[in-house]
Amino acid sequence: MLIEKSISFKNGLKDKIVLLTGAGGGIGLETAKALIYMGAKVIIAEIDKQKLVHAENSLNSIFGKNSAEFYEIDLFDEKQIYSLTSYVKERYGSIDVLFNNATMTAIGAVEEVPIDVWDKSYAVNFKAPLLLTKIFLPLMKYKNSGTIVFVSSSGAAPFMGAYEVFKTTQVELCNTLFGELENTNIKVYTVSPGLVKTETAMKGIEAVSSHMGITTEEFYQMNESHILGVEEAGTGFALSILMADRYNGQEIGSIQVLSDSGLLSTLGDKENNKAKDYQKIVPKIMNVVKVYKEQYSGWMGRNIFERQWVLRDFKKTVGYSADQFLEIMHHIESIVANQNIQELSSYSSNFEKLMLYYQRQYKLLQGFEKNPKKLKEYSKALQHYIEDLNFICDNL
Repeated sequence: MLIEKSISFKNGLKDKIVLLTGAGGGIGLETAKALIYMGAKVIIAEIDKQKLVHAENSLNSIFGKNSAEFYEIDLFDEKQIYSLTSYVKERYGSIDVLFNNATMTAIGAVEEVPIDVWDKSYAVNFKAPLLLTKIFLPLMKYKNSGTIVFVSSSGAAPFMGAYEVFKTTQVELCNTLFGELENTNIKVYTVSPGLVKTETAMKGIEAVSSHMGITTEEFYQMNESHILGVEEAGTGFALSILMADRYNGQEIGSIQVLSDSGLLSTLGDKENNKAKDYQKIVPKIMNVVKVYKEQYSGWMGRNIFERQWVLRDFKKTVGYSADQFLEIMHHIESIVANQNIQELSSYSSNFEKLMLYYQRQYKLLQGFEKNPKKLKEYSKALQHYIEDLNFICDNL
């Protein structure tokens, strides 16, 4: 298993109780394998009985009998959710981790998807995670400890609205909880697997590709550099729990987790091993760091209402608070100062997120600034930042 490449992860979650939904196969099952390897007691909640049996056989063959618990449930049925939670509370008292991985994929144009499919997608992709959170959160608060994980997707996308709308809502729920749990030891974050060739994903992509007028193969070729294997995505999911303090309040991806945990370099990805012209990359990186630090100081000098709006918008777009991102910039400065240049590649996702933020600011500026001279000046500056970040992302 990929996670075995670092002995430091062994028993990292020893005796932690993890409720993992939707883990009969694919990414969920790989997540369960990594969790069990790290010593967690995993309760797998799955709708498909056949997959549940397969998961049990698979895990028992690797880790021995009674390696996990297996619970058949349809998350569309609220009564079944209450039955599951009653069972868990009676057997364990509480849980340490709630991992909302279960999903239902609904594909089609907004007007084509039947309303009952919208209803079911809402129930599985949002209501179920919300209900599970409402039930277990008071128990976590009582012991002032716990982790709640939501699984996001790519965001609003054509022909996937009945799925993506509710996955995106999970992100907003996570952001709300982060604010409400600020003074507790309960961590909450959202993780995305990225583009992974699971059975469920491939069915969805086949339908989306058809709507887009391209083949499935063409879709994957367009996104080849972003594809992760099922095991890699699941390992990233599991390892994120070890770094819950670091990811608290953020929207992250499996690639970022693998990078942060030191496993990304073991995948042998040719893109990660290609020759890089650091003499051109580093000056642009240092300019980006300089600009961000100046911008951060400017934000802190604004009145409280403006500052809160700016900081909230930054976190929503980038997935980090402005303070957290400033710390990242300091780390990057240290890497350059110590001439550990090759470590910069692990920050590529951070630069991508910052580029998205500046692109958003550029669009907002066009409808906000009334002064033509200032509009031209500010637009030029933002375009320059975006060009630098685009160069960094393409070459790092």
